[in-house]
Amino acid sequence: MLRTGLAILTEKGFSAVGVEEILASADVPKGSFYHYFGSKEAFGLALIDAYAAYFARKLDRWFDDAERAPLERLRNFIADARSGMARYGYRRGCLVGNLGQEMGALPEPFRKRLAAVFRDWEMRTSRCLRLAQETGDIPKGIDCDSLAHFFWIGWEGAVLRAKLERRPDALDVFARGFLAMIQAKQKDPRR
Repeated sequence: MLRTGLAILTEKGFSAVGVEEILASADVPKGSFYHYFGSKEAFGLALIDAYAAYFARKLDRWFDDAERAPLERLRNFIADARSGMARYGYRRGCLVGNLGQEMGALPEPFRKRLAAVFRDWEMRTSRCLRLAQETGDIPKGIDCDSLAHFFWIGWEGAVLRAKLERRPDALDVFARGFLAMIQAKQKDPRR
């Protein structure tokens, strides 16, 4: 049920999908749903947790790859995400981003859970960016926590736009701009 729910919700969103559609797609009887989940809200929170765990493993796979330079790890994550969106014709986006867009219509407990997921992704990204600082690939004076926050704000916007336009242009524009920005040499204050 969770896997089916994730697939449907990354494409259609939470508010537009009823439990019946998910159950029909998963070929699960309605009674089984309520055996595991007390409500659609409980199911939604379980979906957020499942997606967060899946995506944390994905980020760790890319960002902790000691065989690659830190910025190459970030580029590889971006390429993998782009490829994942292309595989589904840019109809599917990020569950967390999708739910964030729907927040006005969602149960309030989703807000804290979604914010916590973004903070987790930012922490993992910041750790990779600090490694890039240590190798000299990005300037020392950059606040990696703020930069990671900026990355996820921009990346989620690019994912939304790619889904809207059903093409990768926004992903490519954001990735090029972000990487160029973080690799810009610091200006010498004496000049």
